Amino acid sequence: MAKRAPRLAAGRARALGVPTRGTTAPNRLRRVDRWMRGTPWVSQVLRSAEDPLVVDLGYGSSPVTTVELAERLTGVRGDVRVLGLEIDGERVGNAVRLADPPRLRFTRGGFELAGQRPVLVRAFNVLRQYTEPEALTAWSTIISGLAPGGLLVEGTCDEIGRRCCWVTLSRNGPLTFTLACSPAHIDTPSDLAERLPKALIHRNVPGERVHALLSDLNSCWATAAPFSPFGPRSRWAEAARLLAARGWPVRDNHRRWRAGELTVDWSAVAPG
Repeated sequence: MAKRAPRLAAGRARALGVPTRGTTAPNRLRRVDRWMRGTPWVSQVLRSAEDPLVVDLGYGSSPVTTVELAERLTGVRGDVRVLGLEIDGERVGNAVRLADPPRLRFTRGGFELAGQRPVLVRAFNVLRQYTEPEALTAWSTIISGLAPGGLLVEGTCDEIGRRCCWVTLSRNGPLTFTLACSPAHIDTPSDLAERLPKALIHRNVPGERVHALLSDLNSCWATAAPFSPFGPRSRWAEAARLLAARGWPVRDNHRRWRAGELTVDWSAVAPG
C-alpha cells in the first residue's frame, strides 16, 4: 500500500505533517542540545537574534525534552523563548501544564511552524516516518519559515541518546552534518549508520559520500586503537584528527571531538 503524503491536520492551526510515534525520554536529546549551546557559530545565532524564539518541533508524547531545551538555552541567552509544537492536540493539552510563559510555551503546529519565525528550530526523530522526497519537502517548508539568519537542526537518535546524527540547515539549505555518540558504547563509528537522518539513511551504500565517510572513519578508529588506554573519548578524538588529516572537511576542535562529536561540511556527504 502506498504511503500517504503529508497532510494538513484539521483545525485552526492547519498544522502540516502527521503525528510522530511520540516516544521520548529525559535527557534523550542532551547531545544535540550541548552541541547547539557549545558550538559558537550556532549559539551566536541565538545570542544575536532580535527575537530569541526557538521552536522544538514534534516533541512527542512527553514535553520533557522541550523543558530541558528551555533550561539549557537560558544559559546562552536569558530571555530565550522556547515554543514546543505538536500536531497531536492531546499531547499539547498534556504539555501546557508545564508551560512557563513567556520563556516556555506549547501549541499546536507542524512544518509550517504555526506561523512563527524562529531563529532556531530543533526537529528530532520527526522525519524518519516520511519518505526521502517527503523529508526533503519538509526541510524546504521549515527553513522557509526561519527568521533571517536562522537555523534548523534536524536529525535522529536512539532511545537513550547515545547515538545521534543531525543536519544543520540555513534558509539556503544544508550546511553541516554531525555524528555524536558515547564512544564507550560503540564498536565502530559506523554503528551510528542506523541513526542517519532520512536524507542520508538510504544513501549508506558504496558510491555515496556518506558511506565513504563512515568507512574512512572506521579506518581512523582502528588506527586510533593505541589511544584506548586513555579512554574511548580520547580514541574518538584521535580518529577525528586522523580523518581531518586525510582531507575530510572536519569542523570544530579537539574539545568537541572529546565530547564524542564530529561535524563535517554537508558537501562531504551530500547525496550524489
